[in-house]
Amino acid sequence: MPAFRYRAVGQSGSIDSGVLNARDLASAQRQLRAQRLTPLSVLPTAEVVQPREGSGKDSLPLPDAETARVLLGRVSSGTRVKKGKKRFDRDDVLRFTAEMAVLLNAGLPLDRAIKVQIDSAADGAQKTLLEELLESLKGGKALSAGLEKRPDAFNHFYINMVRSGEASGHLSDVLRELATYLERAKTVRASVISALIYPAILAVVAVLSVFVMLGFVVPEFEALFEDMGESLPLLTRAIVGLGDVVSAWGWLLVLLSTVTVWWARRWFATAKGREWLDLKSLTLPLVGSIALKYEVARFARTMGTLLNNGVAMLRATDIAVGTVGNSLIRASLLELPQTIKRGGRLSQALDARVFSPVALQMVRVGEESGSLDTMLLELAQVYESEVEDEVKRALTLLEPALILGMGGIIAIIIMGILMGILSVNTLVV
Repeated sequence: MPAFRYRAVGQSGSIDSGVLNARDLASAQRQLRAQRLTPLSVLPTAEVVQPREGSGKDSLPLPDAETARVLLGRVSSGTRVKKGKKRFDRDDVLRFTAEMAVLLNAGLPLDRAIKVQIDSAADGAQKTLLEELLESLKGGKALSAGLEKRPDAFNHFYINMVRSGEASGHLSDVLRELATYLERAKTVRASVISALIYPAILAVVAVLSVFVMLGFVVPEFEALFEDMGESLPLLTRAIVGLGDVVSAWGWLLVLLSTVTVWWARRWFATAKGREWLDLKSLTLPLVGSIALKYEVARFARTMGTLLNNGVAMLRATDIAVGTVGNSLIRASLLELPQTIKRGGRLSQALDARVFSPVALQMVRVGEESGSLDTMLLELAQVYESEVEDEVKRALTLLEPALILGMGGIIAIIIMGILMGILSVNTLVV
């Protein structure tokens, strides 16, 4: 197998070098990334990689390269590099930011750092975007100017953070903070999604179980109850009737459900539908408190991060308001930039129906002490922790509720069938 000599940057910014075996250049770069190293240069070499000393397994003969390639072709690995991606997604932004911070911190010029990323990027949207950034830099423009051309990948918050790093001369430090911010946002989002997977599976199983029982199990007992008429218990008659509807019109029910979901999604995309959904998300028990605290945490972390990196108060407020997802909360914050422009204080302009007394007090203390950015970041940390705790607590209640609900519905169906059977036996006797 070919050998490659490499130079790479570690997460701490230190330079690492050595020789490794790989099938080709791309495989060598992937090996380095798997070891959390950002490759600077990877070149073929005639050197031989010495085997490591270890157990008896290391001394066993290895299969030849062609055999290994054939066998590995049968393996489905989730770590394979995706080729031909059509968009530069959140994970790509996080990876780009973290690697740029490491490369710049290691002393590489900006254009060279982007060139290193281009060499190791997969074909598709990622490589195309990086090449566009490099061309913009070669044209004498700042990195932030190149990012502005791709609003689909980089939002106003990201661009203004980069611009503040360029103005202060500490771009690597700003990118490191950006990577931390994006990683934290990803962690919070992933924790909520992963926590919802199990309840979602339970809900789907519950619906399918009831559908199968009504559509396939209950009709099997219908012949037994044909001659009973009105003498059947009310519960049994109701269940048999539901079974007939599901068995005869099940396809129509599925079609109507699909159309309803499609229509609901279209309606929620309208202004009125979004307003209704945002209102319900804030007023529902358990969910409302979580949604409110999540939006406040997002606003506080965005504004605190911007202020901490030298962005002007007015500009930071405008950007932070734009990052709020709930339309009702964002509407309540739209007057903030104008209030600050007139010389007002942030703590007095914030809506007390959105921000708790504790949050307002923390903002007020930050203003009086001259450390508003620090207090906003602490407020975001507190609210993010509360969001995670409340999500876990809500799911702790939701999971047994779903199980009991599913079991209760199935128990009612079984009870109705048993009551009908007992009624038949009584008439026979």
